[in-house]
Amino acid sequence: MYFAVIAAIFLMVFVGLYVWDRRRISNGIFLTIGLFFVLLTILYVVLTVSDRHDVVRVIVTGLAIILILLIPFFFFGLIFGLIMNGRTMMKKEGKRLANLLPMFAGLGLLGLFIWGIAQGSFISSPPLAAIFAAIIMILTYFIFFFVTFLISSFVYQYNFPRYNQDFIIVLGSGLIGDKVPPLLASRLDKAISFYTKQLLKTGKQATIIVSGGQGENELTSEANAMRLYLLEKGIPEDYILMEDQSVNTLQNMRFSKAKMDAILPKYKSIFTTNNFHLFRAGLYAKKAGLKSQGIGSKTAFYYMPSALMREFIAIVMMHKKLNLVIVGLILLMFLGLFLISFL
Repeated sequence: MYFAVIAAIFLMVFVGLYVWDRRRISNGIFLTIGLFFVLLTILYVVLTVSDRHDVVRVIVTGLAIILILLIPFFFFGLIFGLIMNGRTMMKKEGKRLANLLPMFAGLGLLGLFIWGIAQGSFISSPPLAAIFAAIIMILTYFIFFFVTFLISSFVYQYNFPRYNQDFIIVLGSGLIGDKVPPLLASRLDKAISFYTKQLLKTGKQATIIVSGGQGENELTSEANAMRLYLLEKGIPEDYILMEDQSVNTLQNMRFSKAKMDAILPKYKSIFTTNNFHLFRAGLYAKKAGLKSQGIGSKTAFYYMPSALMREFIAIVMMHKKLNLVIVGLILLMFLGLFLISFL
């Protein structure tokens, strides 16, 4: 049972790293590989049993055939879903490039499928075949990375900080003029909920740090708009602290840390953001030297595909040197194979 041993090793490494620091993309890598070998172990056990039991063999064979037949439906369903989600995003959120990411992804997959069919049917060009194979290999790598990111993000959601916090950082996400939009309101409501529960359970009042500067199309700073929102919800002004200089998540964390350091030498803090942004915000908190963990607010379902794609692209850019090296090695490998074919 080599698969089981390998699965156990990867899962134990994941548990150790997760306990040490859950804000690591490597946690998701070890968990993804561990789960893959768990599936292989289950498959091996089922196939071994099916060699001795005709009924089990028939059931396993039937399920395998059904799954294989469902692959085309899943693939084209994914393409259709992504394109329709892009259409929904355009209607509800506007025709910004970020909102079109699901549509671009769906059209890209459709284009690759058509290219693959054409390549196998009537296009007989070795250079095009090599380029197609290289694209598929690079796409496979990024799909694995994306799955790893999704698993890391999902696992990080299960964070239950203790009700002993000194500070709650609320990360800004843009305004509509001088008004707090629903996305940002959900972050503030999450902070209010934690603040209230901590006060009821322990009697301790946390200071809420509203973090965000003023954008080009905004009539006031995000921090000030958030402060007014909290005041309307009944949070005492003495327990609201503004950080209104930051323009990105890393600065949110760094500038908020400076505010907290100036008030208390030792403190406990958490941050709130939307669930899709939680994992990347945790990475930035670590980069800023904060021990803070995050709690996520819910996001509208239709918004999630685009949001997760943006988060993934941001994670890729955080590790751009490593990703460029891997993509470069893949291209060099296919270039070498292409040159060898002419020798």
